Amino acid sequence: MQTPWEYRYAHRMQKMGSSVIRELLKLTQQPDIISFGGGLPAPEVFPLKEFREACNFVLDNFGAQALQYGTTEGYAPLREMIARHTGRYSVSVKPENILITSGSQQALDFIGRVFINRGDYIVVESPTYLGALQAWNAYGAQYISVPMDENGMIVDELEKALRIGPKFIYVLPNFQNPSGSTLSLERRQRIVELADKYGVPIVEDDPYGQLRYEGEHLPSLVYLDSQFRGDDGTYTGNVIYLSTFSKILAPGIRLAWVVAPEQVIKKLVNTKQAADLHTATFNQIVAYEVGKGGFLDEHVKIIRATYKERRDVMLETMEEIWPAGTSWTKPQGGMFLWGMLPKGMDTAEILKLAIDKKVAFVPGFAFHANGGGHNTMRLNFSYSSPEVIREGSTRLGLLLRELVKANGNHN
Repeated sequence: MQTPWEYRYAHRMQKMGSSVIRELLKLTQQPDIISFGGGLPAPEVFPLKEFREACNFVLDNFGAQALQYGTTEGYAPLREMIARHTGRYSVSVKPENILITSGSQQALDFIGRVFINRGDYIVVESPTYLGALQAWNAYGAQYISVPMDENGMIVDELEKALRIGPKFIYVLPNFQNPSGSTLSLERRQRIVELADKYGVPIVEDDPYGQLRYEGEHLPSLVYLDSQFRGDDGTYTGNVIYLSTFSKILAPGIRLAWVVAPEQVIKKLVNTKQAADLHTATFNQIVAYEVGKGGFLDEHVKIIRATYKERRDVMLETMEEIWPAGTSWTKPQGGMFLWGMLPKGMDTAEILKLAIDKKVAFVPGFAFHANGGGHNTMRLNFSYSSPEVIREGSTRLGLLLRELVKANGNHN
């Protein structure tokens, strides 16, 4: 029986669905399921001692301020710290170029509100981050999917997409979610050149950039863009840059930031005032107290070592157990790798069988804006211990052996 509410939902709700990943996270509540589904950091690396000390220090010394309303732009010392950090790794920005948001997901939503009209085209990698698609579907975005390989977006395909006149290019250059791939330096430079040629801005989403534990650091798109324009490391603003504390401190504090031209920041500030006034003051001051004084630089080293060990265990087990005809990416950092099965296999159906074996992953179709990817899967290696990763990868590999053999896709 239909209720009166059925006739009152906004049209945009037709484009909004539940997240495959959020639904899968419910499985992690079951203690006997080994889940490679969620994009969860390792709880073992959360700096509990530092947070406990910072919370007490903030309440003792800044209690009234920390529990009060704050400015929409964000806590000034935190923005100044981010500006200094950005200057070390990328380009010189001012605090006025930075907005603190309640997680990167809010930043993506605000970008949708500020820039996307119904029917606008957005260039995305294929596959791309599911959370961005969810955020922008609500605003009626259409997507031009550009295929990618182990070196990121295939730029020869990008130029065709840019001729359509998209609103912006969305790219995750470092250890991409979901594939784990990293955009090569040559392709980064080419994307910047093509974006300039066609007058299309770039949204660079970089939650994992500091989680490199192998290979050389690559310059950000925002830095390469400033070089291309001859600005000698000064921020020119053709690239909007997003990052987060979720992967280097803890996701529960819901703190991220946007780097953008001041005129864009003003629009985003107006949007945030309408949404939630400001990000939690207490969280911001505590994060600043935890992060200042070089703590983050040392803490990230612990995270990198932890994730590298877990990635290595997953890759080793896949090499040993997974059948011929399957393949996977070998990320140099981040939290994910991408599994590829023979054509004709459907990981959404395989997931049902995997759950019977008490192991879970995310089917790859969810990350393709315009369909496809049915024979792919995303695997998270950051959350589980090495022993659990070995057991889960073995369970999944043995199941895939049976299915590949039954499907006739074996050598």
